[in-house]
Amino acid sequence: MESLELEFRNLQHHPAVDSPPAILCEFTVDTLGDCAAYVKRLRSALSAAVYSAITADFEEEDLPVDEVPDWLIAIEVEGGRRAPDFAKSGRDAYVSQTGQRPWSLQNWLHRFDPEEDSRGWEWWDVTPAGSSCVRIWVDSWGESFFGCLDLLWVAYAAGARHVEGPTARRSEDWVAEATAEGFDDV
Repeated sequence: MESLELEFRNLQHHPAVDSPPAILCEFTVDTLGDCAAYVKRLRSALSAAVYSAITADFEEEDLPVDEVPDWLIAIEVEGGRRAPDFAKSGRDAYVSQTGQRPWSLQNWLHRFDPEEDSRGWEWWDVTPAGSSCVRIWVDSWGESFFGCLDLLWVAYAAGARHVEGPTARRSEDWVAEATAEGFDDV
């Protein structure tokens, strides 16, 4: 539970630069538009999922979706016809680039079950990586190969055009980006 609470705090605020794990994995995301809007959407979706992990009863088949952003819910309702354009484009890019089907909302939320070991990562941070790119940083407990299709799904659904990674990096690389000018813009 302590780990989930730290992850939830990291989703709300950038973590302190003096506390990272030795190794982080990063994903470079080419967004479909404004990076700040993209990051806000990504954080809101992941915050809802991690909040569920802290509060929900995972014995239930259907987890509560009250905290889940409307745009993420809309992707699977009526075949996504009412989803915003960024979500539709992201869904299509996910399918095209991973060869996987879109995740159902309930299946995606269940990946955050704290009693399961199916999720191989925890959110760490996000940093700018160019005019339309950001880097998503996760703690994968030093592993460079881990299950991350659930993270890729939400990264694309939030409005990614393309996602590269995961790439294992030293925490010093994150610190350099986290202390660079423009960091607070995302």
